[in-house]
Amino acid sequence: MRLKSIYIIVLALACITGLFAQKANQNKSGMYQNPVFTPDFADPTVIKAGDGWYYAYGTENTWTDGVHHIVPIIKSKNLTDWQFVADAFKSRPNWKSKGGIWAPDVTFLNGKYLMYYSFSTWGDPNPGIGLAVANKPEGPFVDQGKVFDSKSIGVANSIDPYFIQVKTKKKITNYIFWGSFHGIFGVELNDDLKSVKGEKFQIANNAFEAVYIKERKGKFYSFGSLGSCCDGANSQYRVAVAMADDIKGPYKDKNGISILTPGAEGSLLIAGSKAEGWVGPGHNSKIITDNKGNDYMFYHAIDIKNPHLPGGATRRPMMLDKLKWVKNWPEIQGQKPCLEPQRKPKIKK
Repeated sequence: MRLKSIYIIVLALACITGLFAQKANQNKSGMYQNPVFTPDFADPTVIKAGDGWYYAYGTENTWTDGVHHIVPIIKSKNLTDWQFVADAFKSRPNWKSKGGIWAPDVTFLNGKYLMYYSFSTWGDPNPGIGLAVANKPEGPFVDQGKVFDSKSIGVANSIDPYFIQVKTKKKITNYIFWGSFHGIFGVELNDDLKSVKGEKFQIANNAFEAVYIKERKGKFYSFGSLGSCCDGANSQYRVAVAMADDIKGPYKDKNGISILTPGAEGSLLIAGSKAEGWVGPGHNSKIITDNKGNDYMFYHAIDIKNPHLPGGATRRPMMLDKLKWVKNWPEIQGQKPCLEPQRKPKIKK
């Protein structure tokens, strides 16, 4: 029995040693593991800047160290190892008396970094979307004021902006899309990128928020988040996709059902798993393509063992998963956050 016990102990130590060695080898061979940034980075948007760095921008929040960040900015060379840079704003814009700066969307255009952002409180009767501009990706961002609010545009809960420029042989058209559980809408912008041109149009029903639209091979893909984003360990957030031939829709799921149809939820891309410890994956960023042509999607999710920040807000670290295209539809393996070591994106140094 004594020899058997010694054998078991030796075997266990070998397994543990092997596990640490495996992790070390994974790190050496270029592996990463979710989450890629903590303690919190909700509603991320990610761009590659002209200086060769990737920059991410997140929703205003107070982190675990007690420091309040008004749109935190982080940067990375390889998409997996991130460092804090600065806050986009030293103080909130003043065109609203109350609210936080949520869900920024950043685009580099005409030599400037444009940030469309939400300005809102929980249950705000008249939230809105503003625009700030910077010369450098790390800011500082200078506020340009309100683009529109719910009352002026006629859409309740007007938050979660996304800007996209569509180019054809005949013209370039600038669009802003937005909406949160009161329909997803789009409208053209004038050349000043701040004033609305023409009439708004609706592309999705009341189930969605946090729209992101990707143009690929002549098709347009609407990524939208559904369910509760911020109920801690009980959050039901998830991402679904629909496809259209035109940017204005109609956007349909894999079964051909329009997401304008009441109750339609699109085709599921990713959802949480309480059994595996992470729930509420959603509000994804722009898709980033590495140097080998692989696509990756950033989003936030919630660790059910550590679901809240000190002030009580839901804690939402940033996650990264590979996205594959199967028969012209985006898929994430297992339709859930990957918690196992994964190979890092291929980024040229």
